[in-house]
Amino acid sequence: MSVGIARLREDPDLIRRGALAKGEDPSTIDDALAGDARRRALQGEGDALRAERNSASKAIGEAIKAGAAPEGADVAVLRARSTEIGERLAALDAEFAEVEAALDDLLLRIPNPPEDDIPVGGEEANVTIRAWGEVLAHDQPHEGEIGADARSGGATWERRPHWEIAEHLGMIDLARGAKIAGSGFPVYKGTGSALQRALIMWFLDVHTRENGFTEVWPPIVVNQASARGTGQIPDKEDQMYVVTRDDLYLVPTAEVPVTNLHRDEILEAADLPIRYVAYTPCFRREAGAAGKDTRGILRVHQFDKVEMVLFERPEASAEALEWMTGVAEELLKRLGLAYRVLLMATREMGFTQARKYDLEVWAPGVERWLEVSSCSNFKDFQARRMAVRYRPEPGTKPELVHTLNGSGLALARIVAAILETYQRPDGSLDIPAPLRPYMGIDWIPAPAA
Repeated sequence: MSVGIARLREDPDLIRRGALAKGEDPSTIDDALAGDARRRALQGEGDALRAERNSASKAIGEAIKAGAAPEGADVAVLRARSTEIGERLAALDAEFAEVEAALDDLLLRIPNPPEDDIPVGGEEANVTIRAWGEVLAHDQPHEGEIGADARSGGATWERRPHWEIAEHLGMIDLARGAKIAGSGFPVYKGTGSALQRALIMWFLDVHTRENGFTEVWPPIVVNQASARGTGQIPDKEDQMYVVTRDDLYLVPTAEVPVTNLHRDEILEAADLPIRYVAYTPCFRREAGAAGKDTRGILRVHQFDKVEMVLFERPEASAEALEWMTGVAEELLKRLGLAYRVLLMATREMGFTQARKYDLEVWAPGVERWLEVSSCSNFKDFQARRMAVRYRPEPGTKPELVHTLNGSGLALARIVAAILETYQRPDGSLDIPAPLRPYMGIDWIPAPAA
């Protein structure tokens, strides 16, 4: 279950309002409450019948001990009643199992209520809470820390969209990717591959060396229990690639395998916080609305991402979300990419999140904001599904931890933003300063005419 049954009983109106705010059907909540009531009624009747059967068994024993014949009328009546109770209990147990399974499924379909201050609505209700960097026009040279040089000359010019500059420099081959696997599966090559690798290595190095994360290299397939634990099923089945023969899923993000590392475990308070970082390729069947962003690498079925996953004490999770968001922001600042931070509205934040920030970078070639990170606090929603608990003090009753995750960062759109921000009028491309040691070059020259 996700939303605890105790919380649902105590404040069903809050859970119902949360579902409505997220655009989910609140009838699931009413069905769950009815299922819970029926389950408790069945349990109460079963407990009463078991007590009566125990009394009948005791009475039979006492009657026989007192000299009554085992086949006597009184003993026969008691035995008949005991048999009748046994038959009714068998029926009750079967119904109880059916009702409990249905209730568990309903609870999995109730969304995590948003925090009280989350704006209600869709995309129009998102709130920009801060921004950094210069929003370049499509005809404006990028100065930054590199500075204007002979290749820019301060001339007025038209920036190319990322797919054009990538093709011009031989960095990405969309056509051959489509030939191999279909649209939405880009092929990176040459300096494009080197840029991908440099970003991944630099992200991981910053997270592990500066921010105290433990690196994890997880499987890129997960089983149903793992997908259920983080909330991918039963909410997002249609977005996941399924390895049907083995009943496995390709990961949509490292969040899924890494958060499940501690499924069904009890952690000690001294272990917290636990902060992991992992790189994985990511796979998503639904790459966006039909006909939207079909050019380039803005919406793809396979992309690379470095993910941060946190296990925190409940009282520390709000501060941890702000810290993790700042970690992702620092990467964007060092890359010299203009960005903004959005507090996501209720219908934009997702089924599982209680609070979510999106980081969007400015891509001047297409003159659009591109999401490159989502940083979320799930509170105890995922932990309840996965039974991840901790002991606040040695020997005390275990309590649920809070889980958080955030992209640090997602590569496809970061690459697009770099290509559109750092290109020069002559068709060459500057490399952002942090990536130069990893690539061994400062810039990519334009091919000879």
